[in-house]
Amino acid sequence: MENGTHYRTCHLCEAMCGIAIEVQDGHIQSIKGDVDDPLSQGYICPKATALQDLHEDPDRLRKPVRRTADGWQEMDWDEALDLVAEKLHRVRKEHGRNSVGAYLGNPNVHNHGALIAGMPFLKALGTQNRFSATSNDQLPHMLASLEMFGHQILFPIPDIDRTDLFICIGANPMASNGSLMSVPDFRGRIKSLKARGGKLVVIDPRRTETAKIADEFHFIRPGTDALLMMAMVHTLFEEKLVDLGHAEKWTKDVDLIRLASLGFRPEAVSDHTGLAAEDIRNLARQLANTRKAALYSRMGTSTQAFGGLATWLAYVLNILTGKLDTTGGVMFTQPAIDMVALGAVGGQKGHFGRRFSRVKKLPEFGGEFPSSTMADEMLTPGEGQIRAFVTVAGNPVLSSPNGSRLDEAFSNLDFMVSVDYFLNETTRHADVILPPTAGLERSHYDLIFSMFAVRNTAKYSPALYDAGEDSRHDWQIMLELAHRLEKLNAGGRLPLRMEAGWRAFKQIGPDPILDLMLRSGPYGADIGPARGLVQPAIDLVMDILPQNHPVRGLAKLSPLNRHWQDLPKGLSIKALSQLPNGVDLGALRPCMPGRLFTPDQKVNLAPRRYLADLDRLHELLAQPATMDLLLIGRRHVRSNNSWMHNSQRLVKGKERCTLIISPKDAARSGLQAGDSAEVSSATGKIVLPVEITDDIMPGVVSVPHGWGHDRTGIGQSVAEAHAGASINDIISDEQVDPLAGTSVLNGQSVNVKVWRADRQRKRA
Repeated sequence: MENGTHYRTCHLCEAMCGIAIEVQDGHIQSIKGDVDDPLSQGYICPKATALQDLHEDPDRLRKPVRRTADGWQEMDWDEALDLVAEKLHRVRKEHGRNSVGAYLGNPNVHNHGALIAGMPFLKALGTQNRFSATSNDQLPHMLASLEMFGHQILFPIPDIDRTDLFICIGANPMASNGSLMSVPDFRGRIKSLKARGGKLVVIDPRRTETAKIADEFHFIRPGTDALLMMAMVHTLFEEKLVDLGHAEKWTKDVDLIRLASLGFRPEAVSDHTGLAAEDIRNLARQLANTRKAALYSRMGTSTQAFGGLATWLAYVLNILTGKLDTTGGVMFTQPAIDMVALGAVGGQKGHFGRRFSRVKKLPEFGGEFPSSTMADEMLTPGEGQIRAFVTVAGNPVLSSPNGSRLDEAFSNLDFMVSVDYFLNETTRHADVILPPTAGLERSHYDLIFSMFAVRNTAKYSPALYDAGEDSRHDWQIMLELAHRLEKLNAGGRLPLRMEAGWRAFKQIGPDPILDLMLRSGPYGADIGPARGLVQPAIDLVMDILPQNHPVRGLAKLSPLNRHWQDLPKGLSIKALSQLPNGVDLGALRPCMPGRLFTPDQKVNLAPRRYLADLDRLHELLAQPATMDLLLIGRRHVRSNNSWMHNSQRLVKGKERCTLIISPKDAARSGLQAGDSAEVSSATGKIVLPVEITDDIMPGVVSVPHGWGHDRTGIGQSVAEAHAGASINDIISDEQVDPLAGTSVLNGQSVNVKVWRADRQRKRA
């Protein structure tokens, strides 16, 4: 590795911040923001500086290990891979293909190699018992995109750099840097919004970091966002504020939305939501009357009992007020590698409810069952019971509901393997751990988050460090396992052509595939003068072939498509390697209705599954407003996933794993500053320090996500020293949104009291 400055993209969250890493004699001297990065323009958050800690972490596993009676024992790679493949194959042969389960954590979507290799790996596993972080996170957004726009990852992104009103419901981009909205330097962008006369409005059960810089803030009771938004829809129709703009030509079923909203007057929902009726009306008026405006919702609205409805209604509100596909509203990106269009060409636009889980009968989405039923499928005997399990870059014991039950489930498996470089709360149950290289030891391109960015950019970063001969990238691990499994499934030997294909795939790796996608995408090859000869053929293909024909899809995606003729051209890995700061591909731009993938190329404003689920919302409205104490999670800018807690610079300082509670509820529970509280539910109980503040709505308490490093047998010394408590130990896995199957992580009822040890100390 050469001395000097190396430019990369930080891969620790969705923001894709550009970083400049100063290296001297093989050691990182500093990590700073890259001022020439076209998206982040020099901004970084504290997580980026911890990349060095994660790379140098002495707790990080670097060779395969297996569990023995005397502890963990290192193995060589071929021995480990052979053992894992044989064990998985044996379980599948004895108990059927669905006796193996698989869970993929969210770090996989920050890793183009893992994404590319993941598909053949899952195919070789052959199981329908697949799970991921999706159902604990963004599933309602994916379902709404599939139902309304025809593709599960076609998300409307706020055009925040040109909007004049940004309404943020159940999201905290000051801490997250955006989610399904890659937006580095949110604070700076809001300063610019205000400087041009714009306004930020935040609605949340907690006065978050984002709320504290807002021009207008409203508390809302957890789980009632769908009531609020339906009352806003009601106001739009009642006050004749509906105006779809140019979207009216390609949007259907507006009248069905009007009829659906009739029973949700602002006065009717006020007690449940905690917002005054006039405040609800004013929110609708502001959205309608501000030409450049965007309404954005995220985790707080997604992961609740009405997450599916709330997410759909956020889209509906933007559409009814003419904000879809308009400058300053919500728009679709045009990334250099268009995974939306590529998936559609292969017939992979998404699907929902094709089959249902064995125990709880929950619907699959995109081939995955909800994570809240993982433990059921492992612990419930019968045909199809999961007896072996694979985790890849995930820690569901801390990230999924009822972590204690997952502990029990994983500990009772016949075999478990984890692709992970930490011995954590989940991988401690594995029989074999296969550690991949760390982020700085592999090349990087943001396949996924480029599709969600507030500006179109592209950036490729080669590996900063040589991984070494005795290391394996995660894509290599998955391909090696897939190859072995396919051979075992075929009786020990593959046909020569198939064997040659596997060897070639493993030899070239993901980067040549990435290069091909760049070259064949909208910003790809530029044939210059030859365009005049080729263009008529492309136009003919677009005109004569059916809308859903795969060849037409490839032609549409091609850089030769006339639609892309004004975009920059010539992108490839070689070209991007010569532009280490990345390349700016321009602001978001209108692209409808050509971007739609619905059969009739219209926005389906009122999918029938959402209309049917409104019965539940009416039932909620008919009941008295709850008096229960409701639990919500929270995010901190220094923390994204549980594995970041093993960086000293990320966990140092004031304790962050605390119970946030209002003065009113603290007094009712007998809590004082300095106390520890016992927070309990029917699922379990945890103990953590108390933080009493007016920044949270009375009737609501908050515990952060990702902590709970006090379990035995983990190998993360820094995390153990800052253990905290896991919110998922008190969240029931029985509570899911029946519409989407999403885990209810926000809005479950809890009890709070002074921890008994504190009581005894005070008496003494």
